[in-house]
Formats: sequence, structure tokens, C-alpha cells
Amino acid sequence: MKVFLHACCGPCMTSFDKYFKERNIPYSVYFYNPNIHPYKEFVKRMKTLDEYAESIGIEVIHDMSFQQYKWEHEYAELTANERCKNCYEQRINKTAEAAKQNGFTHFTSTLLISPYQNHEMINEIGISAGRRNDVAFYYKDFREYFRGGQNIAREKGLYRQKYCGCIYSYNESKFRDKISWD
Repeated sequence: MKVFLHACCGPCMTSFDKYFKERNIPYSVYFYNPNIHPYKEFVKRMKTLDEYAESIGIEVIHDMSFQQYKWEHEYAELTANERCKNCYEQRINKTAEAAKQNGFTHFTSTLLISPYQNHEMINEIGISAGRRNDVAFYYKDFREYFRGGQNIAREKGLYRQKYCGCIYSYNESKFRDKISWD
């Protein structure tokens, strides 16, 4: 087994690294998050992920797509659930394609560590994307590792974001006053 891990940020990746290393599962990381807005936040999350990955010797493959226009215009009339589904589909489908192209047997996503994400929807999309691309979706409910990962991120001084990523989650965040891109 060789896993291609879609990662949205460094803090979410910390527990995956520990989990995979404890089980001797080789993996590489894929940064593909065109939903993250604004661009300063996109860069900050990518840099945090890169710094953490480098510190533990893990390769990161980047797709620098940034699609704020799509979220602000094409998704504007959608419900929050519909926007999330589109976001999951876009990122998971692209991860499955990239996993196949790069010779991986399995793929998964750090989205599965978050207690705020729709795991059932992510799993369904992952299974479907895996079938289309002939690569297996590695599903596990990683939510039990969420707090531990946040603690590792805090100890290592990693930037921990205050919203999911898209412009709508930013606008709805209760922590907007604590968000800084310096």
C-alpha cells in the first residue's frame, strides 16, 4: 500500500503522519485546495504544510489552482451543503486522478480528521472517485485524532486556521477578528 494524502493544512496532517508511520504505510502529500480564500490564507496554509512536511521528511506535490471567482460567482446561489459537496467533489476527484497518475494504490484526505466535515459525503465521493480512477479510497474516521493533532500543531507553533477555507466559511466565522495574514 502506498497512500496519496490530500492535505488542506499542516495541523490536520500531523496526526496522519503519526498514524501512517506507526503502521509503516508510505505516503506522499498533495496540496490541492482551490477553495481556500483569500489568496493570503491559501499561501499561509500551503507554507505551513510545506514547513511541517519538510521537518518530517515528507514529499509534497502542489497544484496551485486558486479559484476564488468560482466560489464567489458560480457557487453564490448554492446552499452551504451544496457548496461543501462541490468542494469535496472537486478536491477528492482531482486527488484520485493525481494518485493514479503518480502510481499510488490508495488515496485519502485530511478532511477526514475534522469533526466539522461531512464524513458520509466525503466517503461516498471518495469511493466513487476511486472506482473511476482505479485507485482505492482509504477511509477511516480519523476524528478521534483531531485534538491530538491540534496539540501537536500548537506545540510546533504551526499556523492553525480559524475557518474551513472558502470565502463563505470565512464570512461566517465567529473568529474573524482573530484572523491575521501577516
